Amino acid sequence: QAQLVESGGDLVQPGGSLRLSCKAPRMITSVFNPNQFGWYRQAPGKERELVASITTNTDRNYADSVKGRFTISRDNARKTVYLQMSNLKPEDTAVYYCNALSSTKQPKYNWGQGTQVIVPS
Repeated sequence: QAQLVESGGDLVQPGGSLRLSCKAPRMITSVFNPNQFGWYRQAPGKERELVASITTNTDRNYADSVKGRFTISRDNARKTVYLQMSNLKPEDTAVYYCNALSSTKQPKYNWGQGTQVIVPS
């Protein structure tokens, strides 16, 4: 079973917004809290790419393609990581995944099912 479960994907028109959630139901708090987390996406025919990351101190980093449009956040009490997406574009169409990150920003756990975001052109 995956450590992390993504949800919130949908079909949304260009310019619209979505909030994705990533929950860690099987992860105890003492494991969740010290981790940094990232949201990835994989578009058809492309490799999975890291689009946003957040540290334990809530320092955030974003891929240039989403900077200014996406916001990553975390709620340690709920063991959940969010990705607020706004001004969505057709090129944001992808399956979105989350994972905990190592100190070198490598994914730590097996991938979950992901959640599909579709922005039609």
